[in-house]
Amino acid sequence: MGRAEVGTPKYLANKMKAKGLQKLRWYCQMCEKQCRDENGFKCHTTSESHQRQLLLFADSPGKFLHSFSKEFSDGYMELLRRRFGTKRTNANKIYQEYIADKNHIHMNATRWLTLSDYVKWLGRTGQVIADETEKGWFVTYIDRSPEAMERQAKADRKEKMEKDDEERMMEFIEKQIEKTKSKDGLHNDKEKYTELKRDEEQPLKLDIRLEKKFQPETILGTSALAKKRLKQEKRSDDDSGSEYEEDDEGFKKPKSIKLETQSRSKASTSSTSALDDIIKMEEQKKERANRKDYWLHEGIVVKFVSKSLGEKFYKQKAVVQEVIDKYRAKVKFLDTGEKVKVDQAHLETVIPAIDKHILVVNGAYRGSEAILKKLDEKNYCVTIEIARGPLKGRIVEKVQYEDISKLY
Repeated sequence: MGRAEVGTPKYLANKMKAKGLQKLRWYCQMCEKQCRDENGFKCHTTSESHQRQLLLFADSPGKFLHSFSKEFSDGYMELLRRRFGTKRTNANKIYQEYIADKNHIHMNATRWLTLSDYVKWLGRTGQVIADETEKGWFVTYIDRSPEAMERQAKADRKEKMEKDDEERMMEFIEKQIEKTKSKDGLHNDKEKYTELKRDEEQPLKLDIRLEKKFQPETILGTSALAKKRLKQEKRSDDDSGSEYEEDDEGFKKPKSIKLETQSRSKASTSSTSALDDIIKMEEQKKERANRKDYWLHEGIVVKFVSKSLGEKFYKQKAVVQEVIDKYRAKVKFLDTGEKVKVDQAHLETVIPAIDKHILVVNGAYRGSEAILKKLDEKNYCVTIEIARGPLKGRIVEKVQYEDISKLY
């Protein structure tokens, strides 16, 4: 039976049937012909035109197979790069979009028998990051364009510089601590303290002196210079003649104890103030580097404060499952289990109970896990203790509510 003439109902019916995708096993890539059923495909394989194409394929099968495989792979990777970028995507979803074009290269003409074999080959050659889950194979495109490589190199250099600065600061702090400890050790070796003993039988005597009224020598009184000279002479006599001195209340105590206490307090105050200044400078530098206008992180608990999705989700808590583009996230509501994509403008952080784990989402310690220690409701800030990393155990005060959030 010959072909239907153009414009006839039979011709239009055949065109409508051939419009959509047909079964892959009834497609001939060499002839670029799609058959609708097994009988039609069998008739095609016995036709003279198909036999001529098979003779051409038999002359150089590797050439045709390599060409078809390369065209299929190039089309698949181009769609992955343009449509999905570096986002982790289901491999079958990309394949369905690729075969939506009727003129695509069919997989039965390539070197790969299944889509899984093709995804494994992409992972082995380093073109994508392939991982298998319960829902099938997922791929992530590896962007090796010059622009992407340059951006990555700049980011690596910036991270290395920040890390080097932090390491140098930590090394400087350790040296200052060791220097202070060594000074305290030498001071303790030179000075030996003795116990103050008193005989229990002897009575305790108190020497109380009352201030005398002012009696001027003349009508104008003693000059200021004369007063200063008298005080200096009295102080020198007391220092040379007596090992005890009176305190503000009139009690006598050894001078050596007072001097030693003053020297120790001055040394400890100077070393503490130096360390405080260094830590303050370090925190200010981290604050400038880590303060961003976006704060979403995976695994934190947030509260939905917008009525855009209705009253059902208003004031409901959810956990962030995936951060999409810094400002948007995919969240799952804890009560209903529903998943939505929202902007960070519709969310706010959640403050847990005392001694619960939190994540610092913004500021100097951005990304650090910590424990909530104290809550200051008047100033809308908290006190936290870093729980992990090289700064573990550090207490950070006056952290704003919006800079921390509860961990799920």
